[in-house]
Amino acid sequence: MRRPGLRTRVAAAFAAGAFALSASMAALSYGFTSQALMAGRERSALRSAYLDAGVVHAGLATERPDIPGILRTLNTGSTRRALLHRDGRWYARAADAGLTDAIPPGLRGLVEQGRLGMQRVDTDSGPAVVVGVPLPSSSGFYVIDSMRELDQTLSTLALVLTLVAASTTAAGAGFGWYLTRRVLRPLDTVTAAAREITAGDLSARLDPATEPDLERLTTSFNEMVDQLSTRLERDRRFAADVSHELRSPLQTLSAATSVLDRHRTRLDDRAATAVTLLSDEVARFQRLVTDLLELARDDQPAQRAPVDVAELAREECQARGLPADLVRVDGAGTWPVDRRRFTQILGNLLDNADRHGGGATAVRLGQTPDAFVLEVDDEGPGVRPEDRTAIFDRFVRGRAASARGDSDGTGLGLALVARHANAHGGRVTVADRPGGGARFRVEVPRTEP
Repeated sequence: MRRPGLRTRVAAAFAAGAFALSASMAALSYGFTSQALMAGRERSALRSAYLDAGVVHAGLATERPDIPGILRTLNTGSTRRALLHRDGRWYARAADAGLTDAIPPGLRGLVEQGRLGMQRVDTDSGPAVVVGVPLPSSSGFYVIDSMRELDQTLSTLALVLTLVAASTTAAGAGFGWYLTRRVLRPLDTVTAAAREITAGDLSARLDPATEPDLERLTTSFNEMVDQLSTRLERDRRFAADVSHELRSPLQTLSAATSVLDRHRTRLDDRAATAVTLLSDEVARFQRLVTDLLELARDDQPAQRAPVDVAELAREECQARGLPADLVRVDGAGTWPVDRRRFTQILGNLLDNADRHGGGATAVRLGQTPDAFVLEVDDEGPGVRPEDRTAIFDRFVRGRAASARGDSDGTGLGLALVARHANAHGGRVTVADRPGGGARFRVEVPRTEP
């Protein structure tokens, strides 16, 4: 399973922190607020019950009290219900409608003992608080005060606090994403500079003044690039000097070998075989020197311009005795590429297929939404998975070459393909061809890196 990126992990951490903080604050706020509102509502219910009990007590002091009438004189509004228990009977302002069932037996027992009591209950119409006030003559006055509005208020408060917590969590995630993006912006600059250097632009540098806090990083990076540039330039110059110095004696060897080759019929079998081997090795040596010179001068960015790659591919095939209809074009046949580099990419892949893959079977020019794609198929033994990266290194001809047959190459052809593809900001890969063989795939971005 792929591990989430740093930006995602930081954003998730900020979101988790914001959620924990907002959830804790919401829970505490809800707890304190609900307790305060509930306590205030109970105190209000208790004061109202005391006042109503006083009115009822005064009405019962007459000789023939009209209990229903006394209860109707109470200003209970629409949320309060008053009951009187006297001489074993219940009295109310109107029909009972099950109000007496809402009074807990424990509260009734407390009032019958002459003690004030209050208890929260659930009724058919919602939560309520019942206040019991003892009266003379073993009477008990009860007020059922509905808390439905308070319950709705608390539900609304809980919803609001939940939305606030969710919004705070989202804001925390967004802030973490923004902060990480801002913090990683200098690293994006380093990445862009590294890509330019990888593409061959050794003049890419970082500006220490852009991020003063990362001055040591930018300075070290620039020093590293300077040393790399110096070393590459020294290696390039050495390879160019050596290759140049080898050209003259190679020309002499080539001329002498040609003379010997023309007189091969006059030689005995052993001498003729030696001349053949010498001629082959001199030709291989010449290719090696040519490739070394190409590598030595191939450290500049690609000079891209519109090129008819379809026609170029047909010309390269015909130059090697391959049929032109081997080239298959899907989409536009004109690409913005460096003509010299792309010509060598095509030529080296075709030569590689000829030497190690039994010959090319198809050359496809296609495209994806982001890149132009060149594919060259062969019918050889293919490339083992463990060799599919190594074969693009310089002078790799060991296990990777033997896996594909005997080789008389220089070991630089595929390295040049990788170098040219990289100069375009692209890449080269190899995979198995359906039906057997290898498929080399070069991807060139549509836009310059």
